[in-house]
Amino acid sequence: MLASEERIQTELNAAGVLASGKALEQFDTDGSPLEMGGVVYTSKGRQPKSYQSPYGKVSLERHVYQSSAGGVTYCPLEVDGRIIVTSTPRFAQQISHKYVEMSGPRVVNDWRENHGRSVPRSFVQTLAETVGSIALAQAEKWHYQTPKPSAPIATVSIGVDGTCMLMCDEHYREAMVGTISLVDGQGERHHTTDIGASPEYGKAKFFERMTREIEHIRTRFPDAHYQGLADGAAENWDFLAPLTDTQVLDFYHACQYLKGVAKGLYPRRLSQREAWLENQCQALKHEPGAADTILVAMQNIDASKLSKPHREALKAAITYFRNHAHQMKYAEALERHLPIGSGVTEAACKTIVKARLGGAGMKWKDAGAAIVLSLRTLSYTQGRWSQFWAKINQYGFSLAT
Repeated sequence: MLASEERIQTELNAAGVLASGKALEQFDTDGSPLEMGGVVYTSKGRQPKSYQSPYGKVSLERHVYQSSAGGVTYCPLEVDGRIIVTSTPRFAQQISHKYVEMSGPRVVNDWRENHGRSVPRSFVQTLAETVGSIALAQAEKWHYQTPKPSAPIATVSIGVDGTCMLMCDEHYREAMVGTISLVDGQGERHHTTDIGASPEYGKAKFFERMTREIEHIRTRFPDAHYQGLADGAAENWDFLAPLTDTQVLDFYHACQYLKGVAKGLYPRRLSQREAWLENQCQALKHEPGAADTILVAMQNIDASKLSKPHREALKAAITYFRNHAHQMKYAEALERHLPIGSGVTEAACKTIVKARLGGAGMKWKDAGAAIVLSLRTLSYTQGRWSQFWAKINQYGFSLAT
């Protein structure tokens, strides 16, 4: 049966090449002169060209135009057929979507093993980079619709974070990730928009994109409560505070500092350490004003009885709680069904950045990282990948050749 299926695939690919050729011919002209922008273009005749499709290489002849002054040529078939590089739009969509998840060589292998289709690695790389360049070029111009939630949205929870990736200069640099989550009145998350930016663009550019996305969401949900949710990095709060009604520090980051204190108090008594930590975390989560109470308790600990590493852990926890106690109102947040954990944002760091750009031995140039991140954020945000290709189908783009 496997051999039969492979023969069927081969025949289907052959039929697909023929059908794709006929479909492409519909976008050609009859060779009549064309006027564009007051300039008359005449056909240089039908010239041969090969295009890559999901089924194989499609070879045909099509009209190519040029003005009497010479210079740039114009091919109606390629423009109206939305050819990207030398790929049909469906093939470009498939290649770039696979490139979102795997390296160029893996994409080549996937097409050979699963589609019976041989694709040059250089073509995969060029095509994916071109599609990613389109996504980057239109990032500030094309707006994407947010899926309609199944329940009224009470809260828009906004988070930002950074994660490091290895660049070709052998230095680790920080890529930024942001999430905008729609939450109903019971605390149920209905949709999350992911935004990512490579180190090339810097944090200022990333925050500009985040601001535009938030402003777009405000037009949809003007009456929602806007919440900032992140770890303790000061730059995160410099950005989030002016844009949100309330700010909540990630609960689990706070607990990690308490864990360090627990080790100092009970370095050898594990059961007491765990009991103390559980009590503090439960109080912090459910008792109003607990952050201030815990801070005072930590300040009253006799640090002289602790080892140096444990003294440093205690000092770090005291500083952290002193700086962020006003953002640790977890009991109040839970009562209002607001999120208290930035797991969605941290997961986006892993999913959007680390899973694709942090593989063993991977090093990135700025442009390559930016392209992959632009494609991954489109792919991983519900509804955006299809909208992106619908816009290409509707409007075309200047990078088609």
